[in-house]
Amino acid sequence: MCSEQLASAVPACDIDNELVRVTRWTFAPGAETGHHRHDYDYVICPVTDGRMRIDDANGSRVAELTAGVSYFRSGGADHNVTNVGDGELVFVETELLHRPA
Repeated sequence: MCSEQLASAVPACDIDNELVRVTRWTFAPGAETGHHRHDYDYVICPVTDGRMRIDDANGSRVAELTAGVSYFRSGGADHNVTNVGDGELVFVETELLHRPA
């Protein structure tokens, strides 16, 4: 029996300096980031509409993303993110490096 391996989300770093790190994330359907921790506050700006599942210490939940509708999260988030929609999911993540969690 073959085990199914999920594809990885693809990051592309646009800016990385002493103040911010800006990364464009592209997820094929079913792709995931892998479990990770955010040490800094960050802003997500969806480029496409989509659905992502967030798995963390509190369980799993699905978030609906709308292109152009940004949201903020405080540092300390520890999770895995998976594209559970039918199409490609793209968002831009801006980490605020000057203010650690």
